[in-house]
Amino acid sequence: MPSGPNRREFLQAETYTPELLHGFLADLEVTEHSSDVWRLLVGLGRELELPMVDLITASNYANWKKTLFVRTSYDSTWLHDVNKNPDLAKWSYFRSHAMHHLTPFAVGIEFVDEYYHIPQTRYDLLREAARRGLRSGFSIPLRLHAPPQAGLITFSGDHGKRDMQRIIEAHGWILNVAALSGHQRYLTHFFAEFSERNSITSKQKELLVMIGSGMQDKAIAKQLEVTVSAVRQCMSHILRKTGLTN
Repeated sequence: MPSGPNRREFLQAETYTPELLHGFLADLEVTEHSSDVWRLLVGLGRELELPMVDLITASNYANWKKTLFVRTSYDSTWLHDVNKNPDLAKWSYFRSHAMHHLTPFAVGIEFVDEYYHIPQTRYDLLREAARRGLRSGFSIPLRLHAPPQAGLITFSGDHGKRDMQRIIEAHGWILNVAALSGHQRYLTHFFAEFSERNSITSKQKELLVMIGSGMQDKAIAKQLEVTVSAVRQCMSHILRKTGLTN
């Protein structure tokens, strides 16, 4: 994936945004995998001294607990038990803000006095996060409407309030544009990687294409020269492997 000195040449008309932004977007154009997009987002965060990057999405608004994926640039195993606690989860930035609003916002223990009133357990969690280097950050809500999904990407670092304010004032809009564009590109790759992610064979993929086109079991069996029972068994196996529903 070309980047830095290997990226394409820009037209003069493309260079009136900060170099950090149009460079990021040019690199984003040539990504081939969701992991490429993630590396770019983490690299941008590190360049702005916000190396702790996390991304969470839920597959629908009504059931926010139905998480599609969570990705972090840091060891987040200490949060596993926390995420299982519904009383704490409802106070998360994702649940309390990003599910309802589109405005980016400052996060972390340094900005706790500027946010909603939170219980002591949530405050203790933010304090532990600060001890682990997530002292303050900048969060950008994300949306996808077909199917409806909500998400949140956060760039964090070990900064006091004043330093974090300066980072947001200088680079907040760059992070916002990068997050929105990066999220779209990430999901484009993510959905295209369905077969890879679920180890779908070429035969199984062929079957899914037929079903997606509206073909019935008998027509599929005739075209593949197999029994209807074999088609249904194969489909049942795919559903179990992928977690999809009929």
